Amino acid sequence: MHRRTFIRGAAASFVAAAAGSAAHAQLGGLGGLGDKLKKKVPNLLGDKQPITTSLPDAKWGDSSKDGFTPREAERSLMTLQRTPNGGFVLQPGYYMLVDQSYCLKAGTHGPGGGDGYLYAPPKGPAEDAVMTIVRNSVNHPEIHQHDIQVLLWAIIARAKFEDMQPEMKATAARLLTPRQLAGLNRSALDVLHGNALTDMLGGVPEPLRQIAETEARLRQLVTSPGGSFAEMERIAVLSGNAPVGPGSQDIPSGRWSVHPDGYHVRYIPSGYSTTRVEIWVPQGSPAVGREYDPATHIAVPGNTARQRLIQSGRPQQGQ
Repeated sequence: MHRRTFIRGAAASFVAAAAGSAAHAQLGGLGGLGDKLKKKVPNLLGDKQPITTSLPDAKWGDSSKDGFTPREAERSLMTLQRTPNGGFVLQPGYYMLVDQSYCLKAGTHGPGGGDGYLYAPPKGPAEDAVMTIVRNSVNHPEIHQHDIQVLLWAIIARAKFEDMQPEMKATAARLLTPRQLAGLNRSALDVLHGNALTDMLGGVPEPLRQIAETEARLRQLVTSPGGSFAEMERIAVLSGNAPVGPGSQDIPSGRWSVHPDGYHVRYIPSGYSTTRVEIWVPQGSPAVGREYDPATHIAVPGNTARQRLIQSGRPQQGQ
């Protein structure tokens, strides 16, 4: 009995650290609830998750232009000069691209319900690896969008590179440097199954339990032979009506953000994997000649119960 009690106690301590690293940014900040949880479960929110970008980082929304459409004729972003990063050299005008976007907030709901999205930059320990994957994917059109998404989920779930499925390893090796691959292992968590996972999650309160369980189940799938994309998607992308998450803001669909470089940008997703990105560069803007690098853009929802979506320079097929 003493040994079993010790094991359960150790498991609870382990999840306090493991779940805590996901909790703070996944929920967009918990406010007073977070402070209470810190007192009840030591170190539960103390560590950073791989990508920490959340709604408080999306501070460039421009409500004065709600309902505004530029007078210039809309043109495709693909008409602009490309950069080695897979970005675009901006010129005056009104541009649009329906791109391939990627979920960076597993265990939450996809876009829907008229929720708006705002610009925020990638932040967190894995920001370099995540941006590198998205940038390099532009020069590897043969890599399927699903394979890129699975690799991003593996990073968010902190899976060990050396334990990933062989095809996933191959994708990672084509899109990341050896240094970045080694970094994935340094930040990885162990895979737990069955009773060990149940015991680990036993002392964790909601909504942190759901986050920890989602990451643990994704780690199992990306490191198990036969784990399919459909299974991962069912875990990462919740179905049904999304609740209003903690710290949410009422952001209407189509709200513009003013990028620090001087251009306006807005995001209109249709599912997590496809986003219509619109960019407006006024005449005389300091943004003229600067780069729009999609990998530096995370579309952050006003409802924190929905997914953050990183953008890419890959046009969605059929668009």
